[in-house]
Amino acid sequence: MDLFLTALSGIAWTIVYIDSIRVGFRQRTYAMPVAALGLNIAWESTYAIHGLTTGISAQGVINVVWALADLVIVYTFFRFGRSELPKFVSKPMFVGWGVLVFAASFAVQWLFIGHFDWMKAAQYSAFLQNLLMSGLFIALFVARRGSRGQTLLIAIAKWIGTLAPTILLGAIGGSGFILGIGILCSVFDLVYIGLLVWAKRNPAALDSGTADSVNLLAPGIAPPGR
Repeated sequence: MDLFLTALSGIAWTIVYIDSIRVGFRQRTYAMPVAALGLNIAWESTYAIHGLTTGISAQGVINVVWALADLVIVYTFFRFGRSELPKFVSKPMFVGWGVLVFAASFAVQWLFIGHFDWMKAAQYSAFLQNLLMSGLFIALFVARRGSRGQTLLIAIAKWIGTLAPTILLGAIGGSGFILGIGILCSVFDLVYIGLLVWAKRNPAALDSGTADSVNLLAPGIAPPGR
């Protein structure tokens, strides 16, 4: 059961990354909120390197695959992300801001490791950033006034990819903290899935908002052209 749930999570998240890369290049955007992307690549590269130095495992191999995929998504962010911001944000400002976000993400991961042991740091940081990511995907939907740069496949795969370790570490492993955070992730993920389904069925409703309301709800992200 442990190997099955680990493999299920690995496959599901790999699908998230592959489809994020596909839609990113196809729609000339980035398909993952930048704060979540920063925390992801920091987590996966840190624990991939740690895993390679301590012995080969299924999760270690998965972490390497994820980290490599993240690098491509990071490229789509720096390649296309400038168009998501207001015009006053110059390219040097955008790049500097992006570098700061990624540097802070690595610092957060290392602070977790410094405070906890490697195992607890990996688990606690992974679930907390997953909860943040679940909320940020909803914010991305609102900011873009629809599903541009997002797909139902990404949403469902993300949900399954987090649900599997929630069952493994929370329900089976007996961690109330992980189980609670994992349940909250599922709530947000299911809301996000519902939003994408609703948007597909009601495309006209997405044109009823205004750019100002978008900026109020999700500051820092603006529709292209502003």
